[in-house]
Amino acid sequence: MNNSVSNTARLLWAALRALLVLTLVTGVIYPLAVTGVAQALFNNKANGSEVKADGKVVGSSLIGQQGYSLDYFQPRPANGLGTNSGNTQYKLILSGATNLSADSKVLVKQVEDAKAAVVKNNSTADYKVKPSQVPADAVTSSGSGLDPDISPAYAELQVHRVAERNHLSVSQVEKLVKDHTDGRTLGFIGEPTVNVLELNIALKSLVTKS
Repeated sequence: MNNSVSNTARLLWAALRALLVLTLVTGVIYPLAVTGVAQALFNNKANGSEVKADGKVVGSSLIGQQGYSLDYFQPRPANGLGTNSGNTQYKLILSGATNLSADSKVLVKQVEDAKAAVVKNNSTADYKVKPSQVPADAVTSSGSGLDPDISPAYAELQVHRVAERNHLSVSQVEKLVKDHTDGRTLGFIGEPTVNVLELNIALKSLVTKS
């Protein structure tokens, strides 16, 4: 009986020591080490890829924003799973697609309406947009609904409107788009993109200086 109690106590003490050691290693030392390395080597990414303007954080380069006036470049449509009326910058409260099929009448109507709006909004006195010029990302939301980027084609389509509304030359705005166009990863992965938030910050800075 005494041996049984002694063995049980010994096993419990061994288990408790293992629990304490593993808690210390996996719950304290490892997280601190990973956090330290991330902060030291990848500080911006570890802190949410924050984008700053005038010394203030205005968003993340990883999350698209909605609600820009037509003075600025427009992002992709945001037709995700839900909206958050309490947040005026990030309207989507959930990340996700519409889950509408390609032959959905609702989706077809959304695309047709979006294309008509893109044509209307981006046509100026000296530049008329044709429906055939509208790229797919101008009228469809991304799989997450939070895509921060647009294609160079969609950015270029908006150049004349942005230039006219901000009293800038077309060449000035075209240079902004070119300077903020990121190429394919490693030169062959993915497609070139333009980050809308960063482009609009640069646009605002240019307008202020003009």
